[in-house]
Amino acid sequence: MSERMRAIRQDVLGGPEVLQLVEIERPEPGPTEVLVRVRAAGVNPTDWKHRAMKIFLPDPPFTLGWDVSGVVEKVGFGVTIHKPGDEVFGMLRYPGGVGSHAEYVVAPSRTFVRKPAGIDHVQAGALPLAALTAWQALVDTAGLREGQRVLVHAAAGGVGHLAVQIAKAKGAHVIGTASAPKHGFLRDLGVDEPIDYQNVDFAEAARDVDVVLDTIGGDYAPRSLRTLRPGGVLVAIAGRAQPPSMAEQAAERGVRFETLLVEPDFHAMTEIAGLAASGKLRAEIDTVLPLEDAAKAHERGETGRVSGKIVLTV
Repeated sequence: MSERMRAIRQDVLGGPEVLQLVEIERPEPGPTEVLVRVRAAGVNPTDWKHRAMKIFLPDPPFTLGWDVSGVVEKVGFGVTIHKPGDEVFGMLRYPGGVGSHAEYVVAPSRTFVRKPAGIDHVQAGALPLAALTAWQALVDTAGLREGQRVLVHAAAGGVGHLAVQIAKAKGAHVIGTASAPKHGFLRDLGVDEPIDYQNVDFAEAARDVDVVLDTIGGDYAPRSLRTLRPGGVLVAIAGRAQPPSMAEQAAERGVRFETLLVEPDFHAMTEIAGLAASGKLRAEIDTVLPLEDAAKAHERGETGRVSGKIVLTV
């Protein structure tokens, strides 16, 4: 096996044109780590945001990408749950474990779970970051229960469309915001009440909600407080885009406000794999491009017209 690999690197922050296909040294797994040959890797909004501005990562050069689906090539000392040849998928540690837009990645073994045999690498590569975000928001943070009412903003988006499916799998009644042309897609996902946010005030249309998932930021969080019943929970994944007084505003209404940053989670990935294997969770694939076209993937993502996920194949 070659000691070099192809990867998408950038030396400066900027537009999609800063992304370059280069050859760099292939990493080696240390104790409790595995080397995975990447077959597919999702591209998420956090990728193009980190490409363009300094957020969590140090200054470039770096390789972006957190989603991984691939095949275990090597295992480090002490690894017991994976063997060479296993097909696995998972999310690299966010934000510092970045680097999946490459031919190989190294990560702790429990970053990954077995890929269900019934889904391909493109499907598996689209799931981890967005599905983990949705799971950790709805299940771990909000404690979603059967029969509760959930409002998912941008329900046709990368996180949103997976959150809808997870909520339905938990037995929830789902309300979802999206433009009117996407309402058929929302119905197919299982949304019970689609809301056309362009022509309807969702804060008036949605009532007695138990859980809100805000994937947008701006004024969506304070407006969403009006939809919650006492004791409800608003979980925001657009943390830095929230008004600083959100916790106080929520407390005044007798509800809870939480900001979530996604984390690797072996247990949650196992649950996600189970839902995918049973057909209850499937990523909508918007675009599939080869690794060398990463810049085109970013350009597509930044149009804001993506339904579902963009995936790079390696």
